[in-house]
Amino acid sequence: QVQLVESGGGLVQSGGSLKLSCAASTTNTFTSYVLGWFRQAPGKEREFVAATNWNGGVSEYSESVKGRFAISRDNGERMVHLQMNNLKLEDTAVYYCGATSVAFYDDEFRRVANYDYWGQGTQVTVSS
Repeated sequence: QVQLVESGGGLVQSGGSLKLSCAASTTNTFTSYVLGWFRQAPGKEREFVAATNWNGGVSEYSESVKGRFAISRDNGERMVHLQMNNLKLEDTAVYYCGATSVAFYDDEFRRVANYDYWGQGTQVTVSS
């Protein structure tokens, strides 16, 4: 079992920055999980944003956030972060962190259905 709790969301102007954090608690080995960030805008499906492998050495991003967002993880603190820069109106959504046991290849970490655990989400609103 893994419990995930996100924080750091809020209201920011277009072009601004926010850093989301996700704290994990688990009785399992934290490094056995790929960690990802997803988002869900009103009326839309949950979509992949970013993911990182067991030690944070490899990360992947959706095309819409590549170059603006950065995912990182701290295994000692059992945390995963999402630094979001140059935010756009279309980044407005509820952001969720997730944990999955799938291996970090073949893009399986991009699929919502492959994630076993989710946080409750944190709202990010970008205004003009």
